[in-house]
Amino acid sequence: MEEWQLDFEWLRIRHLVKDKLQQDKLPDLNAILLLIGIQETNIVRPTYSKEEKQDLMHVAVCSLLAQDGYFELEGRDQDGWPHFVQRKSVETQGEQEQETFLKSLAIRYFSTYYSDLFLDQN
Repeated sequence: MEEWQLDFEWLRIRHLVKDKLQQDKLPDLNAILLLIGIQETNIVRPTYSKEEKQDLMHVAVCSLLAQDGYFELEGRDQDGWPHFVQRKSVETQGEQEQETFLKSLAIRYFSTYYSDLFLDQN
């Protein structure tokens, strides 16, 4: 995906999430990761502790990386939290490259699992 396409699709996802959640401002990557983590764990609460937010974002990153075989879902614990096993290493250099990689995986995640959001623009 070319850089302009990535930027366009990322902005589109941010707007879709903002509109669906009826927020005033666009979510950043951390907010999107938190939402993916909540979706993947199906643990919905009015508030989360800082540690829970970190854990949810970790689940999101593992779930996104699982799309390309970097991680594999090993199972869930008694509280419903997914556990992953690493299958191969991620070879990105620097924070910007990691962020770009995660954005591209998030774009694929949303377009695969939430294609109805992409079709319903109202």
